Amino acid sequence: MPLNDRQIKNAKPAEKAYKISDGHGLHLLIKPNGGKYWRLKYRIDGKEKLLSIGTYPTISLVEARAAAENARRMVANGQSPSEAKQTAKRERAEALQNTFGHIAAEWYAHQRISWQSGHAGRVWKMFERLILPEIGKLPIAEIGVRQIKALIESIAAQGNHETARIVLQKTKAVFNYAVLTERAINNPALPLVGQIKPAPVKHMPALPQSEITEFYRRVITEPSLREVTRLALLLMPLTFVRAGELRKAEWVDFDLDAKEWHIPAAKMKMKAPHIVPLSDWALALLAELHTLTGHGRYLFNGRNDETRPMSENALSYAMGRMGYAGIATPHGFRSLATDVLNENGYPPDVIERQLAHVEQNKVRAAYHRTEYLPQRREMMQWYSDFLRQRYDAAKAML
Repeated sequence: MPLNDRQIKNAKPAEKAYKISDGHGLHLLIKPNGGKYWRLKYRIDGKEKLLSIGTYPTISLVEARAAAENARRMVANGQSPSEAKQTAKRERAEALQNTFGHIAAEWYAHQRISWQSGHAGRVWKMFERLILPEIGKLPIAEIGVRQIKALIESIAAQGNHETARIVLQKTKAVFNYAVLTERAINNPALPLVGQIKPAPVKHMPALPQSEITEFYRRVITEPSLREVTRLALLLMPLTFVRAGELRKAEWVDFDLDAKEWHIPAAKMKMKAPHIVPLSDWALALLAELHTLTGHGRYLFNGRNDETRPMSENALSYAMGRMGYAGIATPHGFRSLATDVLNENGYPPDVIERQLAHVEQNKVRAAYHRTEYLPQRREMMQWYSDFLRQRYDAAKAML
């Protein structure tokens, strides 16, 4: 007699599993744990087989009967429903293994072995945030130039040109891996290389020459500055270095007798060693600073941890509190120096060398850190005197 929903709902578990039949081989298996499983018994090629259809109530009585009827049709046509189910399951697994997301995870697992953990984490977060939501579930063989182009253009349209370039680079790498592992026959990212144009360069706002005296007045009088930060703001214009190079400065890198700061290549943006000649005023400021931080490693230690350098944004925040947010940045002192020195006839090559701008030949850069050093020493002293006059004028205003 066919089953009905009331019978199924009222079927209670027993000490041993038992079946209740719906007829024509379809039955519900009731297990001791209370689980209810649809099964279909059938015969093919003279052998009895059992097809698992699903669990109740996820699969309703109506749905179980429809599945059983489809299975009986397959048997009538000489097909085994169980084998067909296994084949479909295997094909779904293979399809999953051939999605962009699955292959990207494989590629990442191979690459991360040679990456630092921080870099590896950032790369995968980028995949999770920007790439996988768009193309992760697509079979890699079905992804073409159109989908990749839409992906990177949507990122670039938000002004994130460098991110779009990196996304294209990583997507291209995943497709290369897919081609190597014979799961793709071409790389649709290749035609797009070079299509993302770099964003216009935004120069850091620099302090106007006419505002130098006022800047020093604010440095002297700003009550929120701790003394280490105040000295950093006074030293930065005198050294032409980048903010990161200044805040990571260590006492061991200074030869005060030679009046030089030797910055190791590892701390320089261009990864080439650099020498900063120290003016008389710079040496005086360093002497003052030494009384505050000379017992430690860094010239400019952290506010809450003296074993670490000051935070990345400490100088920018300080200038913001002084009223220069959006008007001038610590990095802008390099532009200020360039303008003043060019206007006063100093050779561009000497200025560029002191700014440690990129040297196309890195070997030459390493061996020529002393290039123009006498001229640079004279230039740095002149510029220091130029700034000191304005500092003294600021003090006179108080």
